This record gives sequence, C-alpha cells and structure tokens, in this order.
Amino acid sequence: MIINHKYKFIFFRTRKTASTSAAIALSRFCGKDDVITPLPDVDEDIRRKAGGRGPQNYSIHPGRYGRLDWLVAVRTMRLKKFPRHATASFVKRYVSEEIWNTYFKFCFERNPYDKAISRYYWTAPEPRPTISSFLDDLETHFLTNWDIYTINDHIALDFVGRYENLIEDMETVRKCLGLPEEILMPRAKGMHRGNRDHYSAVLDPSARKRVEVVCAKEIAAFGYEWEEK
Repeated sequence: MIINHKYKFIFFRTRKTASTSAAIALSRFCGKDDVITPLPDVDEDIRRKAGGRGPQNYSIHPGRYGRLDWLVAVRTMRLKKFPRHATASFVKRYVSEEIWNTYFKFCFERNPYDKAISRYYWTAPEPRPTISSFLDDLETHFLTNWDIYTINDHIALDFVGRYENLIEDMETVRKCLGLPEEILMPRAKGMHRGNRDHYSAVLDPSARKRVEVVCAKEIAAFGYEWEEK
C-alpha cells in the first residue's frame, strides 16, 4: 500500500489485480515522508529500475497505538507495521481522521472468475491439482478482495477501478490526483499463467460454484456475470 502526502492519496493493494505493477508505478510520485510497504525482492528490483521509491515509513507511529498494540510492542520489541495488503478498516484505525477523510482512497478489482485462475497459476504447486480441488482447499481471503476495500460490507474507498480497464482507470486516477505525468505500468508477476483461455473454458461447474460462493458480494456489487466464450 501507499500513503502519499503530496498528492493526498491512499492506494490499497488488492490481490491478483496488477497491484504490484500499480504500486511500482505510483511510487515514482512519492517523497521521503510517504508510506510505502515492501514488495518481494524481484519486484523491488523492478521498482528501482523504474525510478520508484522503495519501502519506507511503513512502521505505524506509536502515537496511533491502542492498549493492545502497546502490549504487543513491548512483548515483541517490534513496531506495528502497515501490511502490504492492508484493509480499509486497518488503515482507518491507524491514520488521522483528517487523512482518512480528505485523501483520495482507491484500489482495483478484477472479474472473480478470471482472478481465481490467476491465483491458481500463481499459487498451485507443481504438479498442479485440478483447479476445482485447488479452489476448494484455498483459504477464502486468497480469492476475494472484498474485506480490503470495504468496512462493514460497505465500500469505503473513493474509487474502485477495474483490472479489465486498468489503463483507462489509471488515467482517471491520474487526473483526479493531478499527477504531472502518465502512470507507466511495468510488467510484474504476469508470466506465471500458462493458460490464457477464457475462464468459461477453464473453470468446471465445481470451480465456478466455489468462486460464486466466496465472491458473491463483489459479484453483486460490480455486476460481474458468468459469460460463455
């Protein structure tokens, strides 16, 4: 995730939505006081080559701690940190009311059927099990991003772009923020998916049902529908 004070935005990293590429691109507009959470080493290398700032300031200021946070910090001798996939409720708790209410908060979502296939090729070990058995065993938070951008089942961000319209929606973000130049998206983590067939040719009825049960809320909220091709 990124909290940018100059352009006043909070970028939430959802899973399997090109959020790594987006974080790399957006970090080019960050300054020394902004919050940037770490990426895996290979992606940090891409970020350096793209001219973006690396991880910084992602330890939460103790002034925002509650009693339990202090107890954990004293016991572990570690500061609490913003996670890379921080949820809206988490960030709202640990930033000031002014930042939460005035900064432009955004993320991206993806067609859940296609997202499940991306997760399969990213996570399933070789030799890969069937996609239906993999999805049945997968923890639900790896399939749905709903809890990242909602609080009490209400969308808490100002803008949820679509992975399917990534370039156009990034340009919308750029204009909203007043960024001085195009947001250039590098390619990261896009080489793992071996099957580029339409999801209707990949997901069997069992896998489809699993996606529709786990992702029912975002399917309803964004109007995703099963399509045959």
